[in-house]
Amino acid sequence: MGAVVADDGPSGVKAPDGGWGWAVLFGCFIITGFSYAFPKAVSVFFKELIREFGIGYSDTAWISSILLAMLYGTGPLCSVCVNRFGCRPVMLVGGLFASMGMVIASFCTSIVQIYLTAGVITGLGLALNFQPSLIMLNRYFDKRRPLANGLSAAGSPVFLCALSPLGQILQHEYGWRGGFLILGGMLLNCCVCGALMRPLEPPKMSEANKEPAEKKVKKKLLDFSVFKDGGFIIYTLAASIMVLGLFVPPVFVVSYAKDLGYQDTKAAFLLTILGFIDIFARPICGMVAGLKWVRPRCVYLFSFAMIFNGFTDLMGSMSIDYGGLVVFCIFFGISYGMVGALQFEVLMAIVGTQKFSSAIGLVLLAEAMAVLIGPPSAGKLLDATGRYMFVFIIAGIEVTTSALVLALGNFFCIKKKSEEPHTKEEAAEREELNKSEDKTPEDAKVDSIEVEQFLKDEPEKNGEVVTNPETCV
Repeated sequence: MGAVVADDGPSGVKAPDGGWGWAVLFGCFIITGFSYAFPKAVSVFFKELIREFGIGYSDTAWISSILLAMLYGTGPLCSVCVNRFGCRPVMLVGGLFASMGMVIASFCTSIVQIYLTAGVITGLGLALNFQPSLIMLNRYFDKRRPLANGLSAAGSPVFLCALSPLGQILQHEYGWRGGFLILGGMLLNCCVCGALMRPLEPPKMSEANKEPAEKKVKKKLLDFSVFKDGGFIIYTLAASIMVLGLFVPPVFVVSYAKDLGYQDTKAAFLLTILGFIDIFARPICGMVAGLKWVRPRCVYLFSFAMIFNGFTDLMGSMSIDYGGLVVFCIFFGISYGMVGALQFEVLMAIVGTQKFSSAIGLVLLAEAMAVLIGPPSAGKLLDATGRYMFVFIIAGIEVTTSALVLALGNFFCIKKKSEEPHTKEEAAEREELNKSEDKTPEDAKVDSIEVEQFLKDEPEKNGEVVTNPETCV
């Protein structure tokens, strides 16, 4: 084999916003569904694992926790692999790892072995698929990127609604070992999705331009320069606070209904309601975010989604019957879908295409720490107080706080930077405009045409979002 060429998104490539990009979007939809729904879907096998290995529910719950920790915590490792080998090879290897972990787990004889196989190996495989798929989606879509993000994010609720009943059928027909084996085979579809991630080809260069291109500086495996961007730091801080409380209500809402005296099937139906609403909320929010007036202010729409989610948690803490919980799940599904559709779109707008592969890895690592702290802390609070009201209130406060951090941080960032040109291109534009004031009308007309053509062509390069006062964070 020759040297591996990393598909690092050459700057001369224009995002097609369609064409093969729809195949990439389909692959990202599948990968997102597996990545977020699989850790929850395996929980249907927990009762049988408890019976076979003689362990407690908390012991089996570690399987899902390890899966999520690997998905978030290996972000920098995925960034390094993508920047070194490219998205497609990393995803093919990740698909093999995800499948191999579940297949080996079907032969395990202890819960610790399942931790290592279904938890660590499968979790690493899903992580090696999830992050590169988002990177490729960012490269293939520019003008339609908010819609593409919303459609791909819809894979999570769709797969959750499909995998949970499928897991119950597999457990009933084949037991947990047969179920793990079949799920492992299904995860091989991640390799198919990886094969769809065709790198964008750079434009053909003339002989005169080949020599400078060969002297191009080698790309960093993990670009820490994103920490110099105040907007990235604000986003990372806000996202970490948000994750502390975002996943808590879906974890406890079923137990909340059971404690109110409702049947198990009726309590579990609450998650079905939440997931069904979520399916439609994500693509609709993606369409709204792509509107001409909304897209430059997408960070504020994201802040509103978080405030909406936090306020829903606070209102849900007052539910005293099943009807109240149904209303809570409907509004939580809407707000949760909005957050899911916008979180990576806002990050893409902040850091741009070239740094996104490193930025998403670092953000996921920060969120991994919060994921491991949030639900267990809520569980301890529930054990200490015995009331779900306090759990929902704390979750609502955390999510609302994250929205304020993002919105206020973005506002002051805009205020601070508004006096200076945001980019070298903008500075050059202002200089040209200033010069045109001292020229004759004919010269000014020629320069204005050149500036207009420059502004027209610049946003189309490599799918990058043009920096403006509303997206500086």
